[in-house]
Order: sequence, then C-alpha cells, then structure tokens
Amino acid sequence: MTITERKSGDVTILDVEGKILLGEGDVHLKDKINQLIERKETKIVLNLANVPYMDSGGLGEIVRSYTTVKRADGELKLLNATARIKDLLTITKLLTVFDVHEDEAAAVSSFA
Repeated sequence: MTITERKSGDVTILDVEGKILLGEGDVHLKDKINQLIERKETKIVLNLANVPYMDSGGLGEIVRSYTTVKRADGELKLLNATARIKDLLTITKLLTVFDVHEDEAAAVSSFA
C-alpha cells in the first residue's frame, strides 16, 4: 500500500493505493496520520478510490485515525469509497460516523 500526500488549500488529501490490511497498510496509515497531526495538519481527506480491499484491521485503523484526528480538534473525511468499502461501512454502522464524499471539491469545501 502507498499513500501520496497533497494539499488543497489548508486541507491535506491522502491518496491511498492498495489494500489496507492488518499488519500491512494499517501501520503505514497510522504513521502518516500521526505525522500530519504533529505538523498541526488536522483537515484530512482520505481518498479511497484505489483501495480494492480492506479487512477488519484496516477498518479498525481508519476508525482509530478518525478518533486521533478528532482528539486533535481536526476532521477526517472519506472520499471515493468503493462499493465494497461502502458496504463494509454500512454493515458496521460506521457510515453514520464518517463524512463520506464522492466529489473531491465537495469534500474539501465541506471543511469551511
């Protein structure tokens, strides 16, 4: 799994590519979120367009990241969740917790 970081104004967009799995992508995601918080970058959009699969460990890490960002008085929003990830969020009732967007511009402007 790779994470590419880019900015849109004061919003940090993390483009995630590959599977988010326990013991693989989850540690990488945790480290990246912690780096952003240390730099006081707490407006974060997680772009999941290129994430074909996520296991329970990956889902747990996204929840942990969400909580970490919230504690830092920030917001973490999801962008372009695939149908499979949306189903996972629906089944676990997490779709009501996360702010999920289909359009990057709308996700970025939702921080205003």
